Amino acid sequence: MTDADQSEETGESITAAGLAQLKEELEELEGPARERIAERLKVARELGDLKENAEYHIAKEDQAHLETKIQRLREREKNAVVVDVEQGGDVFTFGRTAEVTDDSGRDHKWTLVGSTEANLAEGRLSAESPVGQALRNRKVGEAVKIATPKGERTFTINSVS
Repeated sequence: MTDADQSEETGESITAAGLAQLKEELEELEGPARERIAERLKVARELGDLKENAEYHIAKEDQAHLETKIQRLREREKNAVVVDVEQGGDVFTFGRTAEVTDDSGRDHKWTLVGSTEANLAEGRLSAESPVGQALRNRKVGEAVKIATPKGERTFTINSVS
């Protein structure tokens, strides 16, 4: 059983960079974002009658959304298990980046990450996604057939860094 497999049983797999990004986001939300909401509430209160004050109610709603987001991120941080990235070799493992070509000839550059830090538009492929699961622990040169919602696709791993 690999480190990544063990961490999936006990918490949420995440890269060190993903955890650092999560902490930065929490710092922003718990500091400047909270301060901006507090200022909006103060200004809205000064407008008078709170029952009829749309600005106040919108600010309170935004405050509730902010606190919910902070709570969710704190929970993610608490459950995060940083997976050490294996260096070297030609295997596409958690935290590593691969250049992959699909069966239509399109090239992709994906880093295999935890589900909460995944963002395909930014090249971060979830290790829990069907494509991520199929490509994980495969070697350079391997062609992997994967069943997708649009039918069976073949992906070939060209390089790993």
